[in-house]
Amino acid sequence: MADAEQNLSRRPRRLRRNAATRALLQETRVTVDDLIWPLFVKDGEGDAEAVPSMPGVRRHTIAGLVGECREASEAGIKAVALFPVTPAELKNDSGTEALNPDCLVLRAVRELKKALPELLVITDVALDPYTTHGHDGVLNAEGTDVANDATVAILAQMAVAHAEAGVDWVAPSDMMDGRVGAIRSALDDARHTGVSILAYSAKYASAFYGPFRDAVGSQSADGAAYIDKRTYQLNPANPRESMVEAALDIEEGADILMVKPAGAYLDILCRMRQLTDLPLAAYQVSGEYAQIHAAAERGWLDLAATRDESLLAIKRAGADLILTYFAKEIALGR
Repeated sequence: MADAEQNLSRRPRRLRRNAATRALLQETRVTVDDLIWPLFVKDGEGDAEAVPSMPGVRRHTIAGLVGECREASEAGIKAVALFPVTPAELKNDSGTEALNPDCLVLRAVRELKKALPELLVITDVALDPYTTHGHDGVLNAEGTDVANDATVAILAQMAVAHAEAGVDWVAPSDMMDGRVGAIRSALDDARHTGVSILAYSAKYASAFYGPFRDAVGSQSADGAAYIDKRTYQLNPANPRESMVEAALDIEEGADILMVKPAGAYLDILCRMRQLTDLPLAAYQVSGEYAQIHAAAERGWLDLAATRDESLLAIKRAGADLILTYFAKEIALGR
């Protein structure tokens, strides 16, 4: 039986009644121009290696990386973020391989910029891929915590080395105090004033990073223990503290601020959007990616629909840019 007509002056459903109307009135959109593709690069030759905890994600050789990036660029991807898989024999407690001018990530940058000069290349500035203990910096004399200022001095040197290799943006992900200002000063002193800083301004001590640490081999010296980074990464319970971190990064010269992880921290994105007019990025991290795939594999969620909704939520919360492992498949319309 049809409903009796009511005398309603406003019927919001009129603006949802067909696909054309919904498309015209859509308030938030995610396009390929919003996406940055994180990629893992390994040394040597041969085929790419699958990352078991991240379906569809692989560790690429430099040659394979160039091929992947060429295809992604042709599909519309404007930027990639590189993460090196450092061989165990090159790691030590001090992460000295990070300052090797011929280290893996710098060789990858040079090859990428030679092959695809218009592709924007972003590199991680942190020591965890290079240390045997898996922390983002050098440890203090007691070996009980990361030494902040000693680490910052190394990160500034790293950033200059990356700039000299040709990166467009450096992305300090370590959460050390004062590192954005030190990196900006070092870059400017070395006449790399055009290199931007994408600051991990609100990076939380999150449980969602496990698959990433598996991918780069930074979980711990023996790969078995979950690393406690709570003395430098943010407490997930503290939104006000994250605004302090963001304000400091703005003051120190960050060009773009980032929230990591994205999906569980949409409220932080909203707050940060109100704090600043600087561009905001958000990182849809490995655990977020993996859980969507895991549920889809069990038939509990529709993969494409859930993926698209998750990215839309990040954009709606205030992100201008999204780092996501889904970037290439989105660009290819899959």
